[in-house]
Amino acid sequence: MSKTRELIIGVSTAVLLLSLNVQAANNKVIYGEDDRVSASESDNEAFVELSRSTAVQIENNKLSTEEGSDVVTIKGQALKDSFIKVCEDEKFADTITAGNCSGFLVAPDLLVTAGHCMKPSMWNPDKNPCAEYQWVFNFNTAHMNSSTEAVVSKSDVYKCKEVVSSALSSSSKNDYALVRLDRAVEGREPLKFRKEGQVEEGAPLVVIGHPSGLPTMIADGANVRKNVSPFYFNANLDTFGGNSGSAVFNVDTGEIEGILVRGERDYQTDPDLGCKRVFKCENDTCRGEDVTRITVIPELAPGMTPDEPVAPTFDFNNILGEVDNPFSINP
Repeated sequence: MSKTRELIIGVSTAVLLLSLNVQAANNKVIYGEDDRVSASESDNEAFVELSRSTAVQIENNKLSTEEGSDVVTIKGQALKDSFIKVCEDEKFADTITAGNCSGFLVAPDLLVTAGHCMKPSMWNPDKNPCAEYQWVFNFNTAHMNSSTEAVVSKSDVYKCKEVVSSALSSSSKNDYALVRLDRAVEGREPLKFRKEGQVEEGAPLVVIGHPSGLPTMIADGANVRKNVSPFYFNANLDTFGGNSGSAVFNVDTGEIEGILVRGERDYQTDPDLGCKRVFKCENDTCRGEDVTRITVIPELAPGMTPDEPVAPTFDFNNILGEVDNPFSINP
């Protein structure tokens, strides 16, 4: 085999692995019973109050407002009609989906999300997430006009001013972003979070965010399963793509323990109907969901951030040498 062909195959394999890593970041699952409940319908007042300080990342082209109006309209699709195409009898099949990622408030103008939610696309490196998306609070099922439209107040919508700090590491799996919004958030309290130490194995957890881009959902009944890495822990949370960036709370303390970043696959195809059904696992099976520890963010927990392991790096744009490079990759 020629050296040129070896290089092409090697780079193609590397690109495929990067693509799979991106997909893995968006994959989550149901463990045991499906504990997801709309924040608008939950009877747990404590969880509902926490949900008020969580937000969803939505593309600019899905948000519109008429001149002089105080209302912002969110345009989306019913989950059954989205690219996911869940079966019509699946939970939330007729609920609007419009979000991309989740986030939560930690200071009047600071929001935390997953690092991969604030990185340019590998296929479109010029796309700036700070400019392409806005952060919306109060995206709840109670504000749905239909399965394709919801409304919020103009005061619930915020732009990203800057990414204060972030990490997205293939070696340590560290994954977070601290975002400064364009103004202080009105009428919502910053959430409490762990500033030292780490969560105990087996601790009860609840996650609040936007699974599959749906309105705010609360899912409890989970526990810490593995607690080894200094950068993240593993749990049996009921989460999906769109939950990336969700706040994961310790039920006993009410404090945020971490940021939902990756996990098991979301759905599987029904062979008879051709639509998608939620992928389900027993509570102690499958890979589990990974949660970045909130204490790795240096601005939030000074002195707690673990050292990043040193790993080989490759310049994929230069590794091809004289071979025509069909990819533009920003590691």
